[in-house]
Amino acid sequence: MDLYSDTVSRPTAGMRAAMMDAPVGDEQKGEDPSTNELTELARQLLGKNAAVFLPSGTMCNQISYAIHCRPGDEILVDDTAHALHYEGGGPAALAGALLTPITADHGVFTADELDKAVRPPGRHAPRSRLVSIEQTSNLGGGLCWTLDEITSVTDTAKGHGLQCHMDGARLLNAVVATGVSARDFCEPFDSVWLDLSKGLGAPFGAILAGEVDFIEEAWRLKQRWGGAMRQSGIVAAAGTYALRHHVDRLADDHDHARALAEAISTHPRVSLDPARVQTNIVIFDLIGTRTPAADLADRLLRETGIRIGAFGPSTLRALTHLDVTSSDVHTAGKAICALLDVVE
Repeated sequence: MDLYSDTVSRPTAGMRAAMMDAPVGDEQKGEDPSTNELTELARQLLGKNAAVFLPSGTMCNQISYAIHCRPGDEILVDDTAHALHYEGGGPAALAGALLTPITADHGVFTADELDKAVRPPGRHAPRSRLVSIEQTSNLGGGLCWTLDEITSVTDTAKGHGLQCHMDGARLLNAVVATGVSARDFCEPFDSVWLDLSKGLGAPFGAILAGEVDFIEEAWRLKQRWGGAMRQSGIVAAAGTYALRHHVDRLADDHDHARALAEAISTHPRVSLDPARVQTNIVIFDLIGTRTPAADLADRLLRETGIRIGAFGPSTLRALTHLDVTSSDVHTAGKAICALLDVVE
């Protein structure tokens, strides 16, 4: 049982059939019908004028940062942001931009905190150029930005002349959890991307959306950075299938995550508030034990075959996804608690 990440989810039988039957052509010439179908579907879902299919969400972030920024510019993110910790220093290497973290509550900062973080103009300082938010917040435990929080932060950003970007790695989890449409969440942003893997279950890929000029420049960087694809419709069809069949079922992942959180939160060696589990991510801390989180995760895998992730000396993370059942969650909860009973 793999709860390390929702990126381990595998294509369903229906998705594989859609991939097998996908009509294809040369994407670079705009002649792949399956890729064109996906980008049009996603463009409408996100409420933008143009979109491009890319291999990964990380590439979406890096292309967006490079378009919005010039070398020496500053990107404001929360202090747990994926781009800050897990994208290989891409903004510095590829865009020459500085990532400045804002200390935030579970990955969600306020308009006032953003206002204080924006630098006043000056020749000696980096130019604050872009604010980037992550929906949902990964290391924030899958917490959703509310529409009011987004509107407040983007209004403040625009008041300072900043561009706004959404890292939509789990955007549709937020849509399902809150009932707010993807279009409404995305409306204030100059660029946004949607991950097709993770809970949606496609084998890879993401859609980057924005205005026509922005996406035209994104195509240029896609080519420059080696992301050009030919008959990409085979995998684009998986994304289309996911958007048509796997969105509503994200609610099951959320239910499973809450069930897991409730099962382990009662253990005296676990610090976790199940009420804060809004989507499919369960992050919890160990208390009253000398066992490092990484050692506990390794032992859990060896002894039970259940994989979770260690994200600090005492912090562990488990994610639910379409390959995880309610029975799996029950088994995992019992196994984690049983192991905590016997570790030092």
